[in-house]
Amino acid sequence: MPDLLSSLLGLLSGGVIGFTLGLVGGGGSILAVPLLLYVVGITDPHRAIGTSAMAVTINALCNLVSHARTGGVQWKCAFLFASSGVLGALAGAGCGRMVNGQRLLFLFSLIMLAVGTLMLRGCRSAKQTSRGPERTSPLPVLAYGAITGFCSGFFGIGGGFLIVPALLAATGMPMLNAIGTSLVAVCAFGLTTSVSYAMAGMVDLPMVGLLVAGGLAGGMGGTMLARRLGRQPHYLRLVFACLIFLVAFYMMWRSARALGLA
Repeated sequence: MPDLLSSLLGLLSGGVIGFTLGLVGGGGSILAVPLLLYVVGITDPHRAIGTSAMAVTINALCNLVSHARTGGVQWKCAFLFASSGVLGALAGAGCGRMVNGQRLLFLFSLIMLAVGTLMLRGCRSAKQTSRGPERTSPLPVLAYGAITGFCSGFFGIGGGFLIVPALLAATGMPMLNAIGTSLVAVCAFGLTTSVSYAMAGMVDLPMVGLLVAGGLAGGMGGTMLARRLGRQPHYLRLVFACLIFLVAFYMMWRSARALGLA
């Protein structure tokens, strides 16, 4: 069981995860692993990945309910995307567990830099007025789903910041719909990854409970703010992109030192 300080830090970290998931459909998952490692104090990177994947799945499910009630989820596209992504997540989780923990964190920091770049691009696209879905071919949806699913499983992230740009590229749907729809895939990918890690004994269940408890409160706040922002979420996306860059460089420095590269 976590001690009192770890419990409080776990609740706080869960609040950050839930808030960002509710606000922009992702981001909490990309921050969950560094929060567990450098704030809560979990020492095993694989255990941090497995624990974060399960917590993010539950938090994303709670936020999905809120977005679904407002009609922001395109279910057909969501299930198509998630179906191919689950297969990718299974493969990614299997590969991730075979990689040295510090090397995995170094690779994780690189994917965070890529995610931050995608978010900055999303800030520009979010300023454009969307006219609804423009493309209906299932092949791009399936392809993007498989790729983002593999990344989600390999790094133990929900993949919201990968999924939202992927949905926009594959379908051209409005930004708000992409955010809500992405949560279906976040739930599917996270569940697949967390079950894979749980079977290997790499999930801290008490910490999952703390992250979820904090995430429930944070998620409500993030969802309410997302509704108030309407079609102009790009300013906060810019802030989160900068935050992700800072965390990525810090993780890269820490993992490089552990590997003797710095």
